[in-house]
Amino acid sequence: MKDSLVYALDFDGVICDSAVETAMTGWKAAGRLWHEMPREVPPTMVDRFRAVRPLIETGFEAILAMRLLFLGETVGGIYSNYEAKSKALMEEARVSPGELKQLFGETRDLWIAEDREHWIRMNPLFDGIADKLRAIGERHTWYVVTTKQERFVKEILAAHAIELADERIFGLDRNMSKPEVLKGLLKAHPERTLYFAEDRLPTLLNVRKHPELDGIGLIFALWGYNTPEDKTLAEAQPFMLQKLEEFLES
Repeated sequence: MKDSLVYALDFDGVICDSAVETAMTGWKAAGRLWHEMPREVPPTMVDRFRAVRPLIETGFEAILAMRLLFLGETVGGIYSNYEAKSKALMEEARVSPGELKQLFGETRDLWIAEDREHWIRMNPLFDGIADKLRAIGERHTWYVVTTKQERFVKEILAAHAIELADERIFGLDRNMSKPEVLKGLLKAHPERTLYFAEDRLPTLLNVRKHPELDGIGLIFALWGYNTPEDKTLAEAQPFMLQKLEEFLES
């Protein structure tokens, strides 16, 4: 029997350690815009991408991050003026965010069509998460709230034998912000306690700007894509800072 808890979980950085796959897809997609980039991504670029991953809110931005790294930008240099440098790249390539989203999704689709097993291997779940999700599913109600396209979430969950109905996946396709999704979930479950687990500090701070979401328990996922500075700043907020083992045991 279900109890009174509802979980809304971010996907990349909370459920799935997708940094390597995101880097590789970003590199492949960037190569379709800037043809001088080699076909295969150097392993060192993937390592450096992990360092800038906390900046990225939506997957398509990996195209821009990988291009910046290819051009010789340092990790620190990308952090110092990421928004302006990303905008300059889009202007140079004459592409919009919408076109980059489409390119990113198409590049992923092509990879899956060519070698689904390899793509899945590049999207491992964090240790213990699969069992945790199954346990949550037995006792509570849970949703995925993500900026990832929903079909990719479904592919990864299915590959790990995790069942979640389509209507419980709120992804990029819905054109809804995370606060908007959370407001809808509160209305759908007015008598239940809602927890939202997210690894990006800016996202949680944005949720805090909406007074109607004050009743939500906000979990800052320390195992995800955040920086030491993020962790320090989060300590001053009314968040539940959890390491992976703490989340698994909760």
